[in-house]
Amino acid sequence: MNTLSDCYAGLVALFNVPLGNWLGVHLEVGKVIGYCGAALFAGRWVVQLAASRGSNQPVIPRVFWYMSMLGSLCLLSYFVFGKNDSVGVISNLFPLFVAAYNLYLEGRHRRLAVAADAAVQRP
Repeated sequence: MNTLSDCYAGLVALFNVPLGNWLGVHLEVGKVIGYCGAALFAGRWVVQLAASRGSNQPVIPRVFWYMSMLGSLCLLSYFVFGKNDSVGVISNLFPLFVAAYNLYLEGRHRRLAVAADAAVQRP
């Protein structure tokens, strides 16, 4: 008994659990997760637009990257366990790594800024 393949089979079964019909669309758990991922991925641009309008210059807030990561993870799970589509997997892997790297850079930048402020404030 292979636990990894059993886990995969269990997730595939979970993603195909029917939830019913809504506006003529047959909904399953995996499809709802995919819709949530698409909404997060599209909604991050609304967040970016609002941040840029508020500061009158192009701004990419940290929540943009969190929404990118979460949206990518939702879409990856949809394409791996639900749709089983390699094109969807590949197209969502890259944004996941870019978002993670940008969050790493922002965290490092913040730590360096805090350290620099602390050094300036010391007598």
